Parts: sequence; C-alpha cells; structure tokens
Amino acid sequence: MSTTLLLLSISVFAFAIAGMAIGVIISNRRLRGSCGGLAGRQDREGNSVCEMCTDPSPECDGVPTAAVEDDI
Repeated sequence: MSTTLLLLSISVFAFAIAGMAIGVIISNRRLRGSCGGLAGRQDREGNSVCEMCTDPSPECDGVPTAAVEDDI
C-alpha cells in the first residue's frame, strides 16, 4: 500500500467527518437517541422503564449531584 493512497484515504474520511459535524452545527438541532433503548421498553403494566424506578436518584429530579452531597 502506498503512502499517498493511505494519506488520500485518511483525508477523505476526515473531510466526511468534518462535513457531518458542520452539518449538525449548522442545523442547530439537539442530538437525540434512537427510538429504541431503555426509554422505549415497558413493563407488564405498560409503564416505561423510567417510571419503574422505586427509588430514583436526585439526578432524575434535576438536582445536581454536588448539591445533594452538600445537604448530607
């Protein structure tokens, strides 16, 4: 494999990744997960996995971890 072919391949991939990154920045949309994952799963009663937690951490309520540790 020649050095020029390797450098050409690396530069093509770098331009493609840079183009995708610029597209995300210009579109100004937040990145989000796919339709799958834990949030899409349900228990037998139809509750989402997020609702099944009986003892949620304070982070679930939007309280930063540092604020919780200061109260202890």
